[in-house]
Amino acid sequence: MQTRTLPAAAGWRWIGAGFAIFRRNPPMLSMLVVSYWLTVLVLNVLPIIGALAASLVIPGLSVGLMQAARDLERGRTIGLPTLFGGLRQNTRTLLALGALYLGATIAVLGLSALVDGGELLHFMLASKAVDRQEIEDANFLLPSLFVMILMAPVLMAYWFAPVLAAWHGLGVGKSLFFSFVACWINWRAFLAYGAGMVLVAGIIPGLIFGLLLGILSGGDSNFVSLFIIMPFMTMIALIVFSTIYASYYASYRDVFDIPDVD
Repeated sequence: MQTRTLPAAAGWRWIGAGFAIFRRNPPMLSMLVVSYWLTVLVLNVLPIIGALAASLVIPGLSVGLMQAARDLERGRTIGLPTLFGGLRQNTRTLLALGALYLGATIAVLGLSALVDGGELLHFMLASKAVDRQEIEDANFLLPSLFVMILMAPVLMAYWFAPVLAAWHGLGVGKSLFFSFVACWINWRAFLAYGAGMVLVAGIIPGLIFGLLLGILSGGDSNFVSLFIIMPFMTMIALIVFSTIYASYYASYRDVFDIPDVD
């Protein structure tokens, strides 16, 4: 696999490219994103095997969203078959990637017990609601930082792995390796991309929410939240997350120098 070394500014461009792709068909891409969430949510509800089943299909569903972004960029139509079609491309490797990611995440959470005695692991894996007082008494800052540091190389290995497996036919080891290398040599672009994500997915929506709450809080707060603020913030969330998923494809296209047309 040939990868390009991109400047930091490329990370910002991926966000813009993601939004440009979203603008080609906002309702349909938003519908696919919601379908992705609902599929994962429904699977997680299943007892015992739910979390495993969700983890197994996430790589394939991610490929489906990237396929949707590629099709939109190239002027093609998309639909639900586009989302679930990703599950049929190198299926065994995609399932293995999902299982390995779940195992790596659990292992990292397990290692966090070295820092906090297992409090964060207990909170993350609790099958029932955790007592509010228990959450307030716990100090998750240090173990969370520990988990973030250990998860960074895992995320680098998995960033491009599903699409490399599905579209390039690579096995588990090669897809993880080339994904890690591609992220490593483009760390400046990904650092800028991460900063852009914080701005687009966190700071800006938070400011909008605070502004709306300040403007409309004079009336009945329940009515305002139910009929004005929540629908508007839901729309913002769909725009943001659809843009983010489309930007994943933009990062793959630029890093691996994929032409805009077949």
